[in-house]
Amino acid sequence: MRFDLTTLQLFLAVLETGSISAAAEREHIAASALSKRISELERSAGMPLLTRHARGVAATSAGRSLARGARLMLRQAADLSAQIQDHAHGVRGHVRLFANLSSITQFLPGELKSFLAEHPGVRVDLEERVSSAVTRAVAESEADIGVFFLSDDREGLVHYPYHKDEMALLVPAGHPLARRRSLSFVQTLDYEHVGMHRGSAASFMLHRRANEANREWRVRFHATSYDALVALVHAGLGIGVMPLKALALYRQEGVKIVKLTDEWAHRRLSICLRADDTQSSAAKLLLQHLLASARAAE
Repeated sequence: MRFDLTTLQLFLAVLETGSISAAAEREHIAASALSKRISELERSAGMPLLTRHARGVAATSAGRSLARGARLMLRQAADLSAQIQDHAHGVRGHVRLFANLSSITQFLPGELKSFLAEHPGVRVDLEERVSSAVTRAVAESEADIGVFFLSDDREGLVHYPYHKDEMALLVPAGHPLARRRSLSFVQTLDYEHVGMHRGSAASFMLHRRANEANREWRVRFHATSYDALVALVHAGLGIGVMPLKALALYRQEGVKIVKLTDEWAHRRLSICLRADDTQSSAAKLLLQHLLASARAAE
């Protein structure tokens, strides 16, 4: 079976939009031409790849397998094109780094700066993702290296310990808890919180800790960044839990930091790579640099 990248891209568009007509409109191709390509693809496969119904189309089991392989092939083709262009511009390596907000806020800027100073020919593309999306991206070859909080045990990945990360409570200066030097998370649950967005590892963890205590974590506002969370707390709209080192970056007058006594408030970030040892030399260099930086900070 021979694969044409354009046909594979169109096949994925059909799955993503749920219909041939919608995919044709998105990809700027006639619906009849797209339908013909899909039919030829199915004929080449020797089996149906799509099931047709009144509401549109869905992938068969074979279609889902093809979709996984197609995404990988298209990413590899895009990577190859980027690498060739990089060589034309004197770039000697390319690393796709996906990381969660906590690591980007606290650790990665300085470590990437020193890495790029040592290796000016390497290009690093950094994208922020929630931890679950980081591991998925590495497992599916969308990213070379991931930095995240250990939230699952996804197969095919190898993990390395990275920086320690301590969570603390931020309260307005006039809040009843502002007089405390330390307290447990459960002791904060009598008050309304400002939390990170619902998909974040921090929100998932705090919901779980409240549930374990048979309490409700009452979140009045959700923020998408630490500076927004600090601003909401500063305005007196709630109290918030966030990384202690990030608090040092965004802290304002009129707020107070209170330490959390819970064991889980002391976390460790992890770095993950695919276990198949297919990383480039540039990715391996970046991994060693990040691990050495974390060890030096202990």
